[in-house]
Amino acid sequence: MAKRTFRSALLAAALALTWGLGTSAPAQGTVAEAASSAPCQTGDHGLLQKLQKQHASKTLDPLHITDVNFLSDTTGRAAGNGFLIGTSNGGCNWQEIYTGQWQFDQIVFPNNVTGFALARTSPEAAAKLIATSDGGSHWKVLNTSGQVFKKMDAQDGQYIIGYTSNGAYKSSNGGTSWTKIKTPANTRAAVFTDKSALKGFTLTVHPGVGYKLHKTVNGGTSWATVLTIPSGTAFGGELYAEGSQVWALAYGESGMSQVSYSLYASHDGGVHWKRIIAQSTAGGGPAPGTGPALVKKGPASPGGHPGNMQLIGSSAAYLAGGSPAGGKVGVGRSLDGGKSWSNVPAVLPGFDARISFPSIKTGWLAVTNASNTAVYVTHDGGVSWNKKFSLPDA
Repeated sequence: MAKRTFRSALLAAALALTWGLGTSAPAQGTVAEAASSAPCQTGDHGLLQKLQKQHASKTLDPLHITDVNFLSDTTGRAAGNGFLIGTSNGGCNWQEIYTGQWQFDQIVFPNNVTGFALARTSPEAAAKLIATSDGGSHWKVLNTSGQVFKKMDAQDGQYIIGYTSNGAYKSSNGGTSWTKIKTPANTRAAVFTDKSALKGFTLTVHPGVGYKLHKTVNGGTSWATVLTIPSGTAFGGELYAEGSQVWALAYGESGMSQVSYSLYASHDGGVHWKRIIAQSTAGGGPAPGTGPALVKKGPASPGGHPGNMQLIGSSAAYLAGGSPAGGKVGVGRSLDGGKSWSNVPAVLPGFDARISFPSIKTGWLAVTNASNTAVYVTHDGGVSWNKKFSLPDA
Protein backbone atom coordinates (compact mmCIF):
# COMPACT_ATOMS: atom_id res chain seq x y z
CA MET A 1 0.00 0.00 0.00
CA ALA A 2 1.22 3.49 -0.73
CA LYS A 3 2.54 5.35 2.29
CA ARG A 4 1.96 9.03 3.08
CA THR A 5 4.45 11.81 3.44
CA PHE A 6 3.98 14.91 5.54
CA ARG A 7 5.00 18.43 4.67
CA SER A 8 8.13 18.38 6.78
CA ALA A 9 11.65 18.68 5.50
CA LEU A 10 12.42 15.95 7.99
CA LEU A 11 10.96 13.45 5.56
CA ALA A 12 12.80 14.59 2.48
CA ALA A 13 15.32 11.81 2.92
CA ALA A 14 12.51 9.27 2.74
CA LEU A 15 11.09 10.26 -0.62
CA ALA A 16 13.13 7.67 -2.46
CA LEU A 17 11.85 4.83 -0.29
CA THR A 18 9.56 2.21 -1.72
CA TRP A 19 5.81 1.88 -0.97
CA GLY A 20 5.05 1.81 -4.66
CA LEU A 21 6.19 5.39 -5.16
CA GLY A 22 9.41 4.79 -7.06
CA THR A 23 11.51 7.94 -7.29
CA SER A 24 8.63 10.33 -7.81
CA ALA A 25 7.45 12.57 -4.98
CA PRO A 26 4.57 11.14 -2.94
CA ALA A 27 1.20 12.86 -2.70
CA GLN A 28 1.02 15.65 -0.18
CA GLY A 29 -0.17 14.28 3.14
CA THR A 30 0.98 10.70 2.68
CA VAL A 31 2.92 9.14 5.54
CA ALA A 32 6.36 7.94 4.51
CA GLU A 33 9.15 6.56 6.64
CA ALA A 34 10.88 9.33 8.61
CA ALA A 35 14.60 9.75 8.22
CA SER A 36 16.25 7.33 10.64
CA SER A 37 18.84 9.91 11.68
CA ALA A 38 16.23 12.41 12.87
CA PRO A 39 16.32 12.78 16.67
CA CYS A 40 13.22 12.01 18.70
CA GLN A 41 11.36 15.03 20.00
CA THR A 42 8.90 15.71 22.79
CA GLY A 43 6.12 18.21 23.46
CA ASP A 44 4.44 19.76 20.45
CA HIS A 45 7.39 19.03 18.10
CA GLY A 46 7.26 22.67 17.02
CA LEU A 47 3.94 22.09 15.25
CA LEU A 48 0.67 24.02 15.12
CA GLN A 49 2.25 27.23 16.38
CA LYS A 50 -0.19 29.51 14.56
CA LEU A 51 -3.19 27.51 15.76
CA GLN A 52 -1.92 27.49 19.31
CA LYS A 53 -1.76 31.28 19.31
CA GLN A 54 -5.23 31.57 17.78
CA HIS A 55 -6.79 29.20 20.31
CA ALA A 56 -5.15 30.99 23.20
CA SER A 57 -7.86 33.58 22.61
CA LYS A 58 -10.80 33.37 25.00
CA THR A 59 -13.19 33.29 22.04
CA LEU A 60 -11.97 29.88 20.83
CA ASP A 61 -11.98 26.48 22.47
CA PRO A 62 -8.50 25.46 23.64
CA LEU A 63 -6.54 23.53 21.02
CA HIS A 64 -6.81 19.85 21.88
CA ILE A 65 -6.71 16.35 20.44
CA THR A 66 -10.04 14.63 19.74
CA ASP A 67 -9.22 11.24 18.19
CA VAL A 68 -6.35 8.91 17.30
CA ASN A 69 -6.14 6.24 14.60
CA PHE A 70 -3.19 3.93 13.88
CA LEU A 71 -2.65 1.62 10.93
CA SER A 72 0.28 -0.17 12.56
CA ASP A 73 2.36 -0.01 15.71
CA THR A 74 4.36 2.86 14.22
CA THR A 75 2.19 4.67 11.65
CA GLY A 76 -0.90 6.69 12.47
CA ARG A 77 -2.60 10.01 13.02
CA ALA A 78 -4.03 12.21 15.73
CA ALA A 79 -6.80 14.72 15.01
CA GLY A 80 -8.08 17.75 16.83
CA ASN A 81 -10.14 20.91 16.55
CA GLY A 82 -8.70 22.26 13.32
CA PHE A 83 -5.74 19.97 12.70
CA LEU A 84 -4.48 16.53 11.74
CA ILE A 85 -0.94 15.34 12.50
CA GLY A 86 0.83 12.05 11.90
CA THR A 87 3.84 9.90 12.65
CA SER A 88 5.51 7.04 10.79
CA ASN A 89 8.17 6.11 13.37
CA GLY A 90 6.24 5.32 16.50
CA GLY A 91 5.77 8.90 17.68
CA CYS A 92 9.46 9.81 17.65
CA ASN A 93 8.63 12.54 15.13
CA TRP A 94 5.32 14.11 14.09
CA GLN A 95 4.36 16.27 11.13
CA GLU A 96 1.44 18.47 10.22
CA ILE A 97 -0.91 17.01 7.62
CA TYR A 98 -3.82 19.43 7.76
CA THR A 99 -4.83 22.69 9.41
CA GLY A 100 -8.09 24.40 8.59
CA GLN A 101 -11.81 24.63 9.30
CA TRP A 102 -12.51 21.00 10.18
CA GLN A 103 -12.87 20.09 13.84
CA PHE A 104 -12.58 16.31 13.90
CA ASP A 105 -14.81 14.07 16.01
CA GLN A 106 -13.67 10.72 14.57
CA ILE A 107 -11.10 9.65 11.98
CA VAL A 108 -10.86 6.30 10.19
CA PHE A 109 -8.09 5.47 7.74
CA PRO A 110 -8.63 2.06 6.10
CA ASN A 111 -5.27 2.48 4.39
CA ASN A 112 -2.51 5.04 4.30
CA VAL A 113 -4.05 7.17 1.54
CA THR A 114 -7.83 6.95 1.88
CA GLY A 115 -9.50 8.31 4.99
CA PHE A 116 -12.88 9.33 6.35
CA ALA A 117 -13.86 11.57 9.22
CA LEU A 118 -16.81 12.96 11.10
CA ALA A 119 -16.05 16.63 11.53
CA ARG A 120 -17.75 19.96 12.06
CA THR A 121 -16.93 23.56 11.24
CA SER A 122 -17.74 24.81 14.75
CA PRO A 123 -18.54 23.21 18.11
CA GLU A 124 -22.24 23.98 17.56
CA ALA A 125 -22.46 22.75 13.95
CA ALA A 126 -23.72 19.29 12.99
CA ALA A 127 -21.04 16.75 12.14
CA LYS A 128 -20.49 16.00 8.46
CA LEU A 129 -18.93 12.96 6.84
CA ILE A 130 -15.83 14.02 4.93
CA ALA A 131 -13.29 12.06 2.89
CA THR A 132 -9.67 12.37 1.76
CA SER A 133 -7.76 10.62 -1.00
CA ASP A 134 -4.35 12.12 -0.27
CA GLY A 135 -3.70 11.03 3.30
CA GLY A 136 -5.57 13.86 4.97
CA SER A 137 -4.19 17.03 3.39
CA HIS A 138 -7.43 17.80 1.58
CA TRP A 139 -11.02 16.88 2.44
CA LYS A 140 -14.35 16.87 0.65
CA VAL A 141 -17.86 16.63 2.08
CA LEU A 142 -19.80 13.46 1.24
CA ASN A 143 -23.55 13.55 0.69
CA THR A 144 -25.22 11.49 3.42
CA SER A 145 -28.77 12.06 2.19
CA GLY A 146 -29.57 14.28 5.14
CA GLN A 147 -28.46 11.80 7.78
CA VAL A 148 -26.26 12.95 10.67
CA PHE A 149 -23.89 10.19 11.73
CA LYS A 150 -22.70 9.90 15.32
CA LYS A 151 -20.18 7.16 14.43
CA MET A 152 -18.91 5.53 11.26
CA ASP A 153 -16.74 2.67 10.10
CA ALA A 154 -14.91 2.14 6.84
CA GLN A 155 -13.45 -1.25 6.02
CA ASP A 156 -11.85 0.07 2.84
CA GLY A 157 -12.18 3.01 0.50
CA GLN A 158 -15.60 1.96 -0.79
CA TYR A 159 -17.59 0.27 1.97
CA ILE A 160 -18.72 2.68 4.70
CA ILE A 161 -21.31 2.26 7.43
CA GLY A 162 -22.71 5.32 9.15
CA TYR A 163 -24.55 5.08 12.45
CA THR A 164 -27.20 7.59 13.46
CA SER A 165 -28.77 7.91 16.91
CA ASN A 166 -31.42 5.35 15.94
CA GLY A 167 -30.23 3.37 12.92
CA ALA A 168 -27.58 2.60 10.33
CA TYR A 169 -26.83 3.28 6.67
CA LYS A 170 -24.39 1.66 4.26
CA SER A 171 -22.53 2.76 1.15
CA SER A 172 -20.64 0.50 -1.26
CA ASN A 173 -19.31 3.29 -3.48
CA GLY A 174 -17.28 5.48 -1.17
CA GLY A 175 -20.22 7.53 0.07
CA THR A 176 -21.75 8.48 -3.27
CA SER A 177 -25.06 6.82 -2.37
CA TRP A 178 -26.54 5.25 0.77
CA THR A 179 -28.96 2.50 1.68
CA LYS A 180 -30.82 2.34 4.98
CA ILE A 181 -30.27 -0.89 6.90
CA LYS A 182 -33.45 -2.26 8.46
CA THR A 183 -33.07 -2.19 12.24
CA PRO A 184 -35.52 -2.91 15.08
CA ALA A 185 -37.62 -0.14 16.61
CA ASN A 186 -35.95 1.89 19.35
CA THR A 187 -32.44 1.06 18.14
CA ARG A 188 -29.81 3.07 20.02
CA ALA A 189 -26.61 1.39 18.82
CA ALA A 190 -25.57 -0.94 16.00
CA VAL A 191 -22.51 -2.65 14.59
CA PHE A 192 -21.92 -4.71 11.44
CA THR A 193 -19.01 -7.04 10.88
CA ASP A 194 -18.79 -7.51 7.10
CA LYS A 195 -18.58 -5.25 4.07
CA SER A 196 -22.06 -6.04 2.82
CA ALA A 197 -23.56 -5.46 6.31
CA LEU A 198 -25.23 -8.86 6.36
CA LYS A 199 -24.05 -9.77 9.87
CA GLY A 200 -24.63 -7.35 12.69
CA PHE A 201 -26.05 -6.51 16.08
CA THR A 202 -28.32 -3.80 17.47
CA LEU A 203 -29.03 -2.55 20.98
CA THR A 204 -32.61 -1.43 21.61
CA VAL A 205 -34.29 0.28 24.55
CA HIS A 206 -37.59 -0.84 26.08
CA PRO A 207 -39.31 1.22 28.82
CA GLY A 208 -40.07 -0.94 31.83
CA VAL A 209 -37.75 -3.69 30.59
CA GLY A 210 -34.34 -2.22 29.84
CA TYR A 211 -32.19 -3.24 26.88
CA LYS A 212 -32.34 -5.99 24.27
CA LEU A 213 -29.54 -7.08 22.00
CA HIS A 214 -30.45 -8.43 18.57
CA LYS A 215 -28.53 -10.25 15.83
CA THR A 216 -29.02 -10.43 12.06
CA VAL A 217 -27.31 -12.61 9.46
CA ASN A 218 -29.33 -11.36 6.48
CA GLY A 219 -28.70 -7.64 6.41
CA GLY A 220 -31.54 -6.67 8.71
CA THR A 221 -34.34 -8.60 7.00
CA SER A 222 -34.88 -10.40 10.30
CA TRP A 223 -33.50 -9.97 13.81
CA ALA A 224 -33.25 -12.44 16.68
CA THR A 225 -33.00 -11.38 20.34
CA VAL A 226 -29.80 -12.79 21.85
CA LEU A 227 -29.61 -10.93 25.18
CA THR A 228 -31.92 -9.01 27.50
CA ILE A 229 -30.42 -6.58 30.03
CA PRO A 230 -32.97 -5.59 32.70
CA SER A 231 -32.72 -1.94 33.74
CA GLY A 232 -34.95 0.62 35.36
CA THR A 233 -33.65 3.22 32.93
CA ALA A 234 -32.32 2.73 29.42
CA PHE A 235 -30.51 5.64 27.79
CA GLY A 236 -28.40 3.89 25.19
CA GLY A 237 -25.01 2.29 24.75
CA GLU A 238 -22.37 1.14 22.29
CA LEU A 239 -21.65 -2.07 20.38
CA TYR A 240 -18.31 -3.41 19.16
CA ALA A 241 -17.57 -6.54 17.12
CA GLU A 242 -14.49 -8.16 15.59
CA GLY A 243 -14.59 -11.71 14.26
CA SER A 244 -16.34 -13.84 16.86
CA GLN A 245 -15.99 -11.17 19.57
CA VAL A 246 -19.04 -9.02 20.40
CA TRP A 247 -19.12 -6.48 23.23
CA ALA A 248 -22.14 -4.49 24.42
CA LEU A 249 -22.01 -1.42 26.64
CA ALA A 250 -25.27 -0.40 28.32
CA TYR A 251 -25.57 2.88 30.22
CA GLY A 252 -27.36 3.48 33.49
CA GLU A 253 -27.84 6.94 34.92
CA SER A 254 -25.19 9.55 35.71
CA GLY A 255 -24.73 12.23 38.34
CA MET A 256 -22.07 13.91 40.45
CA SER A 257 -19.55 13.24 37.64
CA GLN A 258 -20.21 9.51 38.04
CA VAL A 259 -21.57 7.05 35.48
CA SER A 260 -23.24 3.69 35.99
CA TYR A 261 -22.92 1.11 33.22
CA SER A 262 -22.53 -2.57 32.40
CA LEU A 263 -20.30 -4.23 29.84
CA TYR A 264 -21.20 -7.62 28.34
CA ALA A 265 -19.07 -9.86 26.12
CA SER A 266 -19.63 -12.80 23.80
CA HIS A 267 -16.73 -14.87 22.48
CA ASP A 268 -18.83 -16.90 20.04
CA GLY A 269 -20.66 -14.39 17.87
CA GLY A 270 -23.50 -13.65 20.26
CA VAL A 271 -24.48 -17.16 21.34
CA HIS A 272 -23.26 -16.96 24.93
CA TRP A 273 -22.82 -13.81 27.02
CA LYS A 274 -20.94 -12.86 30.15
CA ARG A 275 -21.36 -9.76 32.32
CA ILE A 276 -17.88 -8.27 32.52
CA ILE A 277 -18.30 -4.91 34.28
CA ALA A 278 -21.20 -3.85 36.50
CA GLN A 279 -20.37 -0.37 37.74
CA SER A 280 -22.96 1.06 40.11
CA THR A 281 -22.31 4.53 41.50
CA ALA A 282 -23.81 6.85 44.10
CA GLY A 283 -24.46 9.48 41.45
CA GLY A 284 -25.70 7.13 38.74
CA GLY A 285 -27.49 4.42 40.67
CA PRO A 286 -27.42 0.71 39.85
CA ALA A 287 -25.71 -0.71 36.79
CA PRO A 288 -28.01 -2.21 34.14
CA GLY A 289 -28.44 -5.99 34.23
CA THR A 290 -28.52 -8.69 36.85
CA GLY A 291 -26.27 -11.48 38.01
CA PRO A 292 -22.57 -11.64 38.80
CA ALA A 293 -19.94 -9.61 36.96
CA LEU A 294 -16.19 -10.12 36.74
CA VAL A 295 -15.53 -6.65 38.20
CA LYS A 296 -17.62 -3.95 39.84
CA LYS A 297 -15.64 -1.00 38.50
CA GLY A 298 -14.55 0.04 35.03
CA PRO A 299 -11.21 1.57 34.09
CA ALA A 300 -10.44 4.85 35.91
CA SER A 301 -12.04 5.39 39.31
CA PRO A 302 -13.91 6.70 41.16
CA GLY A 303 -17.11 6.64 39.12
CA GLY A 304 -15.31 6.85 35.80
CA HIS A 305 -17.04 6.88 32.44
CA PRO A 306 -16.15 4.58 29.54
CA GLY A 307 -14.47 5.75 26.37
CA ASN A 308 -14.24 3.78 23.13
CA MET A 309 -13.32 0.11 22.80
CA GLN A 310 -10.78 -1.58 20.57
CA LEU A 311 -10.99 -5.29 19.66
CA ILE A 312 -7.98 -7.11 18.24
CA GLY A 313 -8.36 -10.52 16.68
CA SER A 314 -10.41 -13.20 18.40
CA SER A 315 -9.44 -12.57 22.01
CA ALA A 316 -8.10 -9.09 22.89
CA ALA A 317 -10.32 -6.20 23.95
CA TYR A 318 -9.48 -2.80 25.46
CA LEU A 319 -11.81 -0.20 26.95
CA ALA A 320 -10.73 3.40 27.57
CA GLY A 321 -11.92 5.11 30.71
CA GLY A 322 -11.69 8.47 32.41
CA SER A 323 -12.53 9.74 35.88
CA PRO A 324 -13.32 13.44 36.30
CA ALA A 325 -13.24 12.98 40.08
CA GLY A 326 -9.89 11.22 40.01
CA GLY A 327 -8.43 13.29 37.17
CA LYS A 328 -6.98 10.18 35.52
CA VAL A 329 -7.48 8.16 32.33
CA GLY A 330 -6.54 4.57 31.63
CA VAL A 331 -7.68 1.29 30.12
CA GLY A 332 -9.25 -1.99 31.13
CA ARG A 333 -8.59 -5.12 29.13
CA SER A 334 -9.32 -8.76 28.41
CA LEU A 335 -6.82 -10.86 26.49
CA ASP A 336 -8.92 -14.03 26.49
CA GLY A 337 -12.23 -13.06 24.92
CA GLY A 338 -13.85 -11.96 28.15
CA LYS A 339 -12.99 -14.94 30.33
CA SER A 340 -11.10 -12.51 32.56
CA TRP A 341 -10.85 -8.74 32.93
CA SER A 342 -8.38 -6.39 34.57
CA ASN A 343 -8.36 -2.63 34.98
CA VAL A 344 -4.84 -1.35 34.53
CA PRO A 345 -4.17 1.32 37.20
CA ALA A 346 -4.99 4.71 35.69
CA VAL A 347 -1.98 7.00 35.96
CA LEU A 348 -2.31 9.44 33.05
CA PRO A 349 -3.67 12.94 33.81
CA GLY A 350 -6.99 13.72 32.17
CA PHE A 351 -10.64 12.68 32.23
CA ASP A 352 -11.51 11.80 28.61
CA ALA A 353 -9.61 9.45 26.32
CA ARG A 354 -9.70 7.72 22.93
CA ILE A 355 -7.65 4.64 22.10
CA SER A 356 -6.34 2.86 19.00
CA PHE A 357 -4.71 -0.56 19.33
CA PRO A 358 -3.22 -1.85 16.06
CA SER A 359 -1.91 -5.00 17.81
CA ILE A 360 -2.50 -6.95 21.00
CA LYS A 361 0.04 -5.21 23.23
CA THR A 362 0.86 -1.97 21.36
CA GLY A 363 -1.72 0.78 21.57
CA TRP A 364 -2.13 4.53 21.46
CA LEU A 365 -4.16 6.71 23.81
CA ALA A 366 -5.15 10.33 23.27
CA VAL A 367 -6.20 12.48 26.22
CA THR A 368 -8.99 14.46 24.62
CA ASN A 369 -9.96 17.02 27.25
CA ALA A 370 -8.79 20.61 26.81
CA SER A 371 -6.12 20.36 29.51
CA ASN A 372 -3.33 17.77 29.55
CA THR A 373 -4.14 16.90 25.93
CA ALA A 374 -1.52 14.45 24.69
CA VAL A 375 -0.82 11.21 22.82
CA TYR A 376 0.72 8.23 24.61
CA VAL A 377 1.90 4.80 23.47
CA THR A 378 2.05 1.48 25.31
CA HIS A 379 3.90 -1.67 24.30
CA ASP A 380 2.77 -3.80 27.22
CA GLY A 381 -0.99 -3.61 26.99
CA GLY A 382 -1.46 -0.42 28.97
CA VAL A 383 0.69 -1.22 32.00
CA SER A 384 3.13 1.57 31.14
CA TRP A 385 2.77 4.57 28.85
CA ASN A 386 5.18 6.94 27.13
CA LYS A 387 4.12 10.43 26.07
CA LYS A 388 4.84 11.07 22.38
CA PHE A 389 3.06 14.34 21.66
CA SER A 390 1.43 17.04 23.77
CA LEU A 391 0.01 20.52 23.46
CA PRO A 392 0.51 23.15 26.15
CA ASP A 393 -2.57 24.15 28.15
CA ALA A 394 -4.09 27.34 26.87
